[in-house]
Amino acid sequence: MEYSNRLLLKGNEASVYGALLAGCDCFFGYPITPASEIAHSASLLFPRLGRVFLQAECETASINMVFGAAAAGRRAMTASSGLGISLKQEGVSYMATCELPCVIVDVMRGGPGLGNIGPEQSDYNQVVKGGGHGNYKVIVLAPNSAQEMCDFTLKGFDLADKYRTPVYVLSDAFVGQMLESVTLPEPIKKPEIPVWALDGSARSRRNYLTSIYLEHDDLERVNHKLQAKYDTIKQNEQLCEKYFLEDAEVVLVAYGITSRIARTAVKKLRDKGVKAGLLRPITLFPFPIDELKKTLKTAKTYLSVEMSNGQMIDDIKLGIECKRPVTLCNRMGGNVPSVDEIMEKTIEILEAAK
Repeated sequence: MEYSNRLLLKGNEASVYGALLAGCDCFFGYPITPASEIAHSASLLFPRLGRVFLQAECETASINMVFGAAAAGRRAMTASSGLGISLKQEGVSYMATCELPCVIVDVMRGGPGLGNIGPEQSDYNQVVKGGGHGNYKVIVLAPNSAQEMCDFTLKGFDLADKYRTPVYVLSDAFVGQMLESVTLPEPIKKPEIPVWALDGSARSRRNYLTSIYLEHDDLERVNHKLQAKYDTIKQNEQLCEKYFLEDAEVVLVAYGITSRIARTAVKKLRDKGVKAGLLRPITLFPFPIDELKKTLKTAKTYLSVEMSNGQMIDDIKLGIECKRPVTLCNRMGGNVPSVDEIMEKTIEILEAAK
């Protein structure tokens, strides 16, 4: 019997396959719509492969379980949405300070408060800007398909280990719930237990992991070390997708599900003779400012397409050093911008820029 490496999966399910192919040892989580399929799939697949699945009693417990497993040198993962991510932020801050790698999947839902289970992109600030306390950052990958949910989760573990940092896969309810064909990548070789880990072995007895530094100078040195690492990440890990940017007079910037809608809008605008282009950030931190700056050669104006109140727009303005106007095209509350809405706004701002 022949077996295919192609499966029909929801984006949430694809993320679990990506984690397993990356050699993830442990999943700790608490189900929350619209991310629940991640916990459900992990509960089925992790034990079958001899990996650990544990449903924690709450979101706070789950991130601290991830902390413990990562400190022991294991590849660990959790997943949640909206308010669940808010509850994890203290633990994420602890892990960033201790330089512990892990992967966190956030399938964004409508907010604030309990909100609803519709798609939104309103977790951008708390994830990309570091939602917990302190001067930390995390790498953030933004998939727009089930295939990328798999691929980016797998990639996230390598980046997490490379830089000893938490990595977010920032998705939304549309991408998480869409059923699409996914080609499973080849499994990657999981590294050995790192030398810094507290794995209970004799060699690890002198290792020391902490996030508390009572002396001001000691804590300042830790902060300087972290900032230097984030600068290295900014230099080396910017990723984006470019579409019709060579001569674009109006540049749309969108990520996640909105990038797929914006891409269709750009194609239709091009058919009408409008010189529109799309830059899709794949990494939200680091934001792809190097490629964004290149668009200044032809761009007259920019449009940020978001499912939020405009949480990404400031990164676009800073990326182009405020040299061109940047306008917001957005929906909230679980609503998604339509192709027609994006096209109308694009033509409007391009006319205003003439």
